[in-house]
Amino acid sequence: MLAWPATAWAAEVLQVREPDLLLIGDHNRTYSVRLACIAPVAGEETAALKLLRAKLPRRQRVNLMPMGSRDGLLLARVRPLGQEQDLNDLLITAGLAQATETCQP
Repeated sequence: MLAWPATAWAAEVLQVREPDLLLIGDHNRTYSVRLACIAPVAGEETAALKLLRAKLPRRQRVNLMPMGSRDGLLLARVRPLGQEQDLNDLLITAGLAQATETCQP
């Protein structure tokens, strides 16, 4: 089992695989990271994927805020360095994802 740091840490986007799944690189390791606390809106997956690919070009540095793991994937909120809005909020604001109950206060 891998242990994840409690604080945010920078990594690089290697690939946007799905509307809520990223391949992230950190030095010589790669991780599949699922965006935590959201679910893509049915029928809007292509638009969500296009938006993420526009916001996350290859090698874009990001901060990961780990929220746990599920099915062997890291669940995290992801924020591109230098930007205030994380990807979860961006997708929700654009109407391409919905917040899930897993992270509701």
